[in-house]
Amino acid sequence: MTDKVHLDHAHIRRLLTAMLRIRRFEEKCFELYQTEKIRGFMHLYDGEEAVSVGVIMALHRHDAIVATYREHGQALARGIGMSVLMAELYGKQEGCCRGRGGSMHVFDRGIRFYGGNAIVGGGLPLAVGIALGDRMLGRDAITACFFGDGAVDEGSFHESMNLASLWQLPVLFICENNLYAMGMALERAEAETHIARKAAAYAMSSAMVDGMDVVAVEATTRQATEHMRKTGKPFLLECQTYRFRAHSMFDAQLYRSKQEIEAWRKRDPIVRLQAWLEQNNLMHPDEIAGIEADVAAEVDAAVAFAEAGTWEPIEDLERYTIMDRVPQ
Repeated sequence: MTDKVHLDHAHIRRLLTAMLRIRRFEEKCFELYQTEKIRGFMHLYDGEEAVSVGVIMALHRHDAIVATYREHGQALARGIGMSVLMAELYGKQEGCCRGRGGSMHVFDRGIRFYGGNAIVGGGLPLAVGIALGDRMLGRDAITACFFGDGAVDEGSFHESMNLASLWQLPVLFICENNLYAMGMALERAEAETHIARKAAAYAMSSAMVDGMDVVAVEATTRQATEHMRKTGKPFLLECQTYRFRAHSMFDAQLYRSKQEIEAWRKRDPIVRLQAWLEQNNLMHPDEIAGIEADVAAEVDAAVAFAEAGTWEPIEDLERYTIMDRVPQ
């Protein structure tokens, strides 16, 4: 392939910084949820940073993205500002959706980030529709659609894969396979646990990659998107990854052991990249410490921005909604 990852110093720094921004943001969100600064449902992305960073690094700015409800990492990697995202989680007007989207429905039309979806597998047909719309409008763009392994059980997965292949639409289907659909282990739900193999039923190319290795994810995504831009065809990418925290803030995690979690933590994508950089003298520990300090300051600034934000006026709460009113 001609479109490979060029691991110069600037690019490596971007990869590490992008993952650290997601990790520290999520850690702060966990703290803020405990103090009820953030409310409602929230699904954290700790451990899966290499997937969103690796994939989105390989996309073009005019490509579209459909996210999952575990979308903070995808939003940050795409370019939604950390302060604006934190304000959204707080429910403040200064958020990207004026606080109406919260944790699961982050949206930014300007950068073609078409938000998360609380319905499992709900984003898949939307991605096919966006890709079809781009074709009708003459746009040379890929639509990247993130979803979890649990969505593979849904009819929308199979219908969307079939239509994308039948209509030759450039949809990059990205399965973030973290082994559990909420509390259901993959091997208890799927007869075929290698999700990438399911593409064959729809005459679609596919690949499986270590989702804890950001360089591998980016390289594989670049190969996939190069193929897609040449052919206009869809592609299924399975990223084998793991979430370090519970499915959501209400999950007791009784379905997996502490030993399993710790075993996966040893494959932490950030720790792996840092160790590789230091072992190969590609980045000095002082530089990494400097990145950490910059990220910490950005997180603090984001919290301050959200704290200082304003609530939607009560008289505007029905704005952007269609209300069925009962005649008096």
